[in-house]
Amino acid sequence: MSEIQKQEKIRKTEAEWRALLTPEQFHVMREKGTERAFTGALLNNHETGIYHCGACNAPLFTSDKKFDSGSGWPSFWLPVSADAIEAHEDNTHGMTRIEVTCAQCGAHLGHLFPDGPRPTGMRYCINSASLAFEKQA
Repeated sequence: MSEIQKQEKIRKTEAEWRALLTPEQFHVMREKGTERAFTGALLNNHETGIYHCGACNAPLFTSDKKFDSGSGWPSFWLPVSADAIEAHEDNTHGMTRIEVTCAQCGAHLGHLFPDGPRPTGMRYCINSASLAFEKQA
């Protein structure tokens, strides 16, 4: 169906990821960290384009599905395709949440919350450090 399903998952060693990513990207994407609210480079990006995984460049979200949630992180109400991301139960920090990862390389992207806008009612709360933006004309 999509290229994501056809491609083999990307697997790298910790050393390979460290060489590829900035320290902030490594902390967020490989150690499941979080950037501080309202500090991400893509929070206020209003350009038309595609948001890719910052680790493997897989397409994840489109700008027409981005919205201002007021949360301090880029928020989307729908991924580019159902197989672009994976959701996992996350019981860290004394709460139950849904972690969102890149389906292609397993990079931590952020979390999913059921308080987004219509039509999905979902809010994919994503770290800017986990994303790369490709502007479209």
